[in-house]
Amino acid sequence: MNTEASKRALRRRHLTMRSRLTADDIEKAGAALACRALELPELARAATVAAYVSMGSEPGTRALREALRARGVRVLLPVLLEDNDLDWGEDEGPARLVPARRGLLEPEGPRLGPEAVTRADVVLLPGLAVDRRGMRLGRGGGSYDRVLARLARAGADPALVVLLYDGELLDEVPEEGHDRPVHAAVTPSALHRFTPRPR
Repeated sequence: MNTEASKRALRRRHLTMRSRLTADDIEKAGAALACRALELPELARAATVAAYVSMGSEPGTRALREALRARGVRVLLPVLLEDNDLDWGEDEGPARLVPARRGLLEPEGPRLGPEAVTRADVVLLPGLAVDRRGMRLGRGGGSYDRVLARLARAGADPALVVLLYDGELLDEVPEEGHDRPVHAAVTPSALHRFTPRPR
């Protein structure tokens, strides 16, 4: 099986496992995830965090975003463009989110441009799994591959953190040439660090 086929099979498996979660499971995991994520020194020091609005059975991000905003952190949220690239807007709370393509919720305020992410201190990435080297399995749309490439081109070095459920840390995730490792993963029960970062 080639790498892309291996990724597709792994995505199906993890999406099936997530589909079995109840709304209560997702809410409890989101609250625990927020508490755990706030233990990350990178988030404690951050002035700007690029986050995302979780959808469906994804680990919930609302509690974490609210906690960050309450600390005075500027939280950026993605806006999906026609070509699957991401623009960004500021998170002004759930009342200022509007429905968008593919069932997503996006901030209704001004667009800040795709380069806005290069000014973030931390970028929170969605994912389905991560391995012990920090290689992330995304959903396959390529939007965050573009974000990571944009960060690299700009010489930006934010902390890259993937939010997952317990049990989604694997021994190995299939890797392609364009894939980039994350620095840490947060699950409801633990922090996992892959690449040392300066304190």
